[in-house]
Amino acid sequence: MDRLTENLERKLVRFGSALVDVKRAQTIVEPTQDCDGFWFGGGNIVRDPNDGSLLLIGRYRDAGDSRTGLAQGTRGRELAIFRSIDNGRCFDKIQSWDKSDLYCGSSVLSIEGSALRINKRRIEVLVSTEKVRTYPRQLQDFQKPGTGIWSIDRFTAPRVDKLAPQENIAPLLSSSDPAYLHIKDPSISTGFQQGRSLLIYCSHPYTWSASTSGCAFIDKEGLSGDHPDFLPRGPVWDVAATRVTSRLPVPRVGAFAKLPALSLYFYDGAECLRQLEAHKNTVSRPRGYSCEELGGLAYGCDRDFSQLHRLSHLAPLFVSPEGTGANRYVSVLCEKNGDFLATWERSSITHSQPLVSHRLRSARVETLLS
Repeated sequence: MDRLTENLERKLVRFGSALVDVKRAQTIVEPTQDCDGFWFGGGNIVRDPNDGSLLLIGRYRDAGDSRTGLAQGTRGRELAIFRSIDNGRCFDKIQSWDKSDLYCGSSVLSIEGSALRINKRRIEVLVSTEKVRTYPRQLQDFQKPGTGIWSIDRFTAPRVDKLAPQENIAPLLSSSDPAYLHIKDPSISTGFQQGRSLLIYCSHPYTWSASTSGCAFIDKEGLSGDHPDFLPRGPVWDVAATRVTSRLPVPRVGAFAKLPALSLYFYDGAECLRQLEAHKNTVSRPRGYSCEELGGLAYGCDRDFSQLHRLSHLAPLFVSPEGTGANRYVSVLCEKNGDFLATWERSSITHSQPLVSHRLRSARVETLLS
């Protein structure tokens, strides 16, 4: 698909920026501590079709250094599900699991991104964990002591209160390819091509020098049509990391009413994997680095989703006004009434990263896209 006109692209940027409104967002889940290295998020929100409540999944991350295994902190320590019965104003924790609960063939060192999918008969959890695994033989000298390999598992139940990973957790996606060795941070998008669901994930090479985004179709039988690099890393601010965290179908309203089906892709980007010191005589700006990524936006036609176009080509679109500027793990719920509810992690003034949310009403959506 060729790029849209500049006018249409501006409307998409306006829509995305009104949805991920960094100034109006409200905190909904605090991390364990309000200080550097403590986060909550990396998941999504779904509407429970059985009782109409909102269910939110995410992981608590406490301070630590991924390069040293567990030697300097617990890191990703707990996967948790919250429920809201007041349409997203308050959330209460209803389920949680620690690393030992998520054992799936190997001991878990850390928990990262997760995703919920639900219908009236079944709820499904996808979760990425770093497990005690050894690098492929030819690369074993590159593996840091105390570290493992990331992969994605899944467990299911008829209802949220029946979820018990100890009973049926099973591997979903892993890799032995050195270029895409670490697989993590799943996101599920339903109703894509012929009604299929799309699994989007992040991968890192064995060197941990960069990250990129892959995708595959997912059903009860497993995965098919894997694309390990469907949105390659960018040219400038996102040259080191491009991690797609959410796909959002563009509403068929306004200027987009008669266009082919399009989707927005929210992604996390970074200029480097480790923090770089800026020159004192140049413009001061957030560069983004591992665990402190900034937010970007791309779009594409659903008929050819392997050809996406960046709307944040030279600079990020979503930057926290506080702390490091980190603004990441955007996830968007499209409601039946046309409203949109976005959640994401963002840096605070103390450098902690709480989970925040913002609701965009349907009436404004049509205005933004007209």
